[in-house]
Amino acid sequence: MESTCWRPGADFIALRLRADLLARIRAFFAERGVLEVETPALSAAAITDPNLASFAVSYTGPGPRHGWTLYLHTSPEFPMKRLLAAGSGSIYQIARVFRDGEAGRLHNPEFTLLEWYRVGFDHHRLMDEVTDLTTELLAGSVPLAEPERLSYRAAFQRYLGLDPHRATVAELAAGAERFAVPIPPGMPTNDTDPWLDLLLTHRIEPRLGAGRLTFLHDYPASQAALARLRPGDPPVGERFELYLNGIELANGFRELGDAGEQRRRFEAENAARRALGLPEMPVDEHLLAALAAGLPDCAGVALGFDRLAMLAAGKKSLGEVLAFPLDRA
Repeated sequence: MESTCWRPGADFIALRLRADLLARIRAFFAERGVLEVETPALSAAAITDPNLASFAVSYTGPGPRHGWTLYLHTSPEFPMKRLLAAGSGSIYQIARVFRDGEAGRLHNPEFTLLEWYRVGFDHHRLMDEVTDLTTELLAGSVPLAEPERLSYRAAFQRYLGLDPHRATVAELAAGAERFAVPIPPGMPTNDTDPWLDLLLTHRIEPRLGAGRLTFLHDYPASQAALARLRPGDPPVGERFELYLNGIELANGFRELGDAGEQRRRFEAENAARRALGLPEMPVDEHLLAALAAGLPDCAGVALGFDRLAMLAAGKKSLGEVLAFPLDRA
């Protein structure tokens, strides 16, 4: 039997839609005076977040990096912040990014990310712009009610009757049992974050964005490694995520500009990696030097373009809007 795996996974209607969406994104930012940039996909540094895995490659060519291990970026964030610190002004990038261990209906290890940074914006003003862009791109294909903004605390109180900033591990575990959330083995007894993530992904996320754009914002400080913290009781990270019909589309921050604090957070993430038996990742010293030189007050967001295209096309999986997903690559 002749193999058909050489054929694209997406039909040409979906591929033309992708092209149209990309053109409209570029027109949107051109009208607002936001500069399109390109940055390297390979770096000597890697993401330290224990929830993400980088692809590593070996460089054997000439030059000072001969014999080095380099990493395919999981996001263009760090070099884009270097451009911001150098005086670029507001910028955006449509980048191919790479994450190991991620494949499924809503994941592909190579995917397209739209990332942009707005100088002088806080995360609330950036949510306004994310709303403008996504509403414009989905117009005519996905009917949308008025957008909704919901704090992380309000979401837990609405869907679980728990205060995520005050609840103990025992209370979160009891909540998981009450709502029949499957509890994986080895859950910690002294750290609430894995329990919060478990409840968020299984109980709350599927209910967010039903027919509307829903922004979840003001995350616990421990879940905002790249965001500024807003003082209060408790302090919260100035971070948001965007959901539509239960699917996460975007992750945004009011960006942290303190180099010392950023180094401490990188070190804490590497310590968490060690505790999980994961390899430590090299910290991006270029980023830390850029932050020390001075990052302008800004907010940034990464939006999963393939997921947006999937929703706009009325498809059920990323493989239906990618020319060649993993199983055909």
